[in-house]
Amino acid sequence: MTTARRNAVRQVLAASEGFRSAQDIYADLRADGSKIGLTTVYRALQALSDAGEVDVLRTDEGEAVYRACSTEEHHHHLVCRDCGRTVEVAGPAVERWADAIAAEHGFSDITHTVEVFGTCAECTAKKKKKS
Repeated sequence: MTTARRNAVRQVLAASEGFRSAQDIYADLRADGSKIGLTTVYRALQALSDAGEVDVLRTDEGEAVYRACSTEEHHHHLVCRDCGRTVEVAGPAVERWADAIAAEHGFSDITHTVEVFGTCAECTAKKKKKS
């Protein structure tokens, strides 16, 4: 894959507020006149993920969505189900638990992903106004 195509995907993510699906990124690129294919978008996202440049999470529906990382530190996400607002959070208790459970079962070199979904304060306030 050319670096230009990977850079195009990187630029879409950098300009995005929250997490985006591969199809959303593809649609944006095509709307801007790019001849990039959807498979190439997926490959670019995988390469960027492998390089630690993008965060990937699975929505409640199981769809993979992507966002440019704002930190290189290991972190987790708190995600609003309504608007998609995402907050990066540290989880020292989660880290200790993962290490302990792995050691208890003789595992090493572990990785993990934790995403917490809820409703942000702004969306909760909007819902209360409608009631």
